[in-house]
Amino acid sequence: MQNPAQHDRLLIVDFGSQVTQLIARRLRELSVYCEIHPYQNVTETFLDAFAPKAVILSGGPASVLDANAPRPPERVFRLGVPVLGICYGQQVMMDMLGGRVTRGDGTAEFGRAYVSPSEERLPLLDGWFAGEDGREQVWMSHGDHVSALAPGFKVYGTSPNAPFAVTADADRNFFAVQFHPEVHHTPNGRKLYENFVRLAGFTGDWTMAAYRDEAIRQIREQVGDRKVICGLSGGVDSAVAAVLIHEAIGDQLTCVFVDHGLLRQGEADEVVTMFRDHYNIPLIHANEAELFLGQLEGVSDPEQKRKTIGRLFIDVFQRHAGDIEGAEFLAQGTLYPDVIESVSFSGGPSVTIKSHHNVGGLPEKMGLKLVEPLRELFKDEVRALGRELGLPQGFIGRHPFPGPGLAIRCPGEITRDKLEILRKADAIYIDQIRRHGLYDEIWQAFVAILPVRTVGVMGDGRTYDYACALRAVTSVDGMTADTYPFTHDFLGETATRIINEVKGINRVTYDVTSKPPGTIEWE
Repeated sequence: MQNPAQHDRLLIVDFGSQVTQLIARRLRELSVYCEIHPYQNVTETFLDAFAPKAVILSGGPASVLDANAPRPPERVFRLGVPVLGICYGQQVMMDMLGGRVTRGDGTAEFGRAYVSPSEERLPLLDGWFAGEDGREQVWMSHGDHVSALAPGFKVYGTSPNAPFAVTADADRNFFAVQFHPEVHHTPNGRKLYENFVRLAGFTGDWTMAAYRDEAIRQIREQVGDRKVICGLSGGVDSAVAAVLIHEAIGDQLTCVFVDHGLLRQGEADEVVTMFRDHYNIPLIHANEAELFLGQLEGVSDPEQKRKTIGRLFIDVFQRHAGDIEGAEFLAQGTLYPDVIESVSFSGGPSVTIKSHHNVGGLPEKMGLKLVEPLRELFKDEVRALGRELGLPQGFIGRHPFPGPGLAIRCPGEITRDKLEILRKADAIYIDQIRRHGLYDEIWQAFVAILPVRTVGVMGDGRTYDYACALRAVTSVDGMTADTYPFTHDFLGETATRIINEVKGINRVTYDVTSKPPGTIEWE
């Protein structure tokens, strides 16, 4: 932890909901420091050490009626701090405090629902029920339901299938809702969280300016006068980590930028120029395009591509890092979602992260200690920290780019010619998006070159060139995604530019597949 004792802290007890991370993100947006911990790790000793100013009990897939159902320690309700139970959190709160929960018997709700207020006012719901019909849209996802309130609780909101949609013991600041205020399908959910943290007395002291100062101090304490190496990918996370560490320890940091020849047009030059010239950070530019492309020659299987790139990355990084005498630390751009996902709520291993999205194994192979100054931050917070550090907005706001680079935007065999065609088409597409002022509305946009050739006519001649697919999606976190609704005029204009300006493409398509069932990337 980045010395969270300096902040008011909110504890989120995780019972396995798929959207627990969204709770933390909503709170961080309100400048409230919070941490997610699996319920089985929240012991009385932990609570004493963590000293939360408020507690949120998350949703989850279990039933409180099952044997060995997950529960928080009873101490949570004796801390004297506000507690908010969400979905399963509401049910476990009622069950532990003397209420009753009943298994689903036709009262289950999954999806959009509408909550109506009771006559009595509850400060948690300030700003709610202001619409013409006096109801509030929420997102429900529950089978079991509360059938009797615990002593001291009252009803403050109901839905057709949840007569106890909002309950509270206002005297003890215990609140419970059956719906999920953290998801965007509950449009006014942010206001509910605002009210909760206000009632808990949070001052909103979690700022990127404060985080920057604390992180610099802790990096200096951890590293001392020793050396650090950092693997630069060209992405936002590693760049922000590098600039932050350099601000803390100066030339004790050396960055290694492995250029695998699979970057976008001009990207390698942009990274090298920014770090060497603008920030004056010692940088090893490992131009290994020939090695990577040589090893990928003839490879068409997507997983083999990923494994080859990952293996070579580690080999190259180790070789160049070995030239830095006395390096004792390895810096990584680990983010808070990575930390959360490393331990599931049940204590078992999390779902395996794709091999090309991390550099796992480097610390063990190299015998270095880790410096991970971003491990408490979500992606949007990393971008905010980057702005605080003065990184160019054009760099900070860039769309996500995968570790294997253009290799997974080139289905089938990779060739140098296809990569060059792809780079040019992608640059035109992104230029078009920027010209039309759409870049910041889109989560991710790119071109994929297809492993097929099609017949075309240019001038009076016949062509037989590649087809490409344009991809653009909107998303909150990349877990689900919708196709961006370009106009036909935009698509026609972009297709014309690509065909006219890129030799080797004679057909342009637009991918309208959502995620799921598709993925954002093509491989």
